[in-house]
Amino acid sequence: MDGGSGRLIQKSVKIAAGAVVCVESEIRGDVTIGSRTVVHPKARIIAEAGPIVIGEGNLIEEQAFIINSYPENLVPQKEDIEPKPMTIGTNNVFEVGCHFEALKIGDNNVIESKAYIGRNVILTSGCIIGACCHVNSCEVIPENTVIYGVDCMRRVQSERPQPQTLQLDFLMKILPNYHHLKKTVKGCSTPIKS
Repeated sequence: MDGGSGRLIQKSVKIAAGAVVCVESEIRGDVTIGSRTVVHPKARIIAEAGPIVIGEGNLIEEQAFIINSYPENLVPQKEDIEPKPMTIGTNNVFEVGCHFEALKIGDNNVIESKAYIGRNVILTSGCIIGACCHVNSCEVIPENTVIYGVDCMRRVQSERPQPQTLQLDFLMKILPNYHHLKKTVKGCSTPIKS
């Protein structure tokens, strides 16, 4: 139950068959993880202000932090706030230590190590946010944009980054040998058999 309003809050994690999600990762709230997505140990995915839907073939590395949180000026207990879902497309890479809050990201993007993407940014497809770059403006980043360097300079690349298919295949074979995995859900209505 929600603190005082009487609403029942659904807090569930749904992991599609074929996804590799390490037990050492932290996943809280209403989170759906698509098939062929790999979540490394120590990655954090937190759904506070609404559900997080992660598409297929994403790579979420160690200490990556993905959060759907309330804006700083909003107090959730004060008023009824409509939950806003965070949607993550397919074949995105969230590298070590990145911080991601944007509510919408397309396909084939790379968020490099220690990069920060704020809540009001919409990331289209084929973008690369360089290591340590901080993007917190209210804007739609055009397709195939590369943000790089100390001053977060921008340019447009001629083609999208290639999907990390070989790396995903390798990790899907190796991670289960060294880490315990969270159980997957075969279908919405099918209970998990143990």
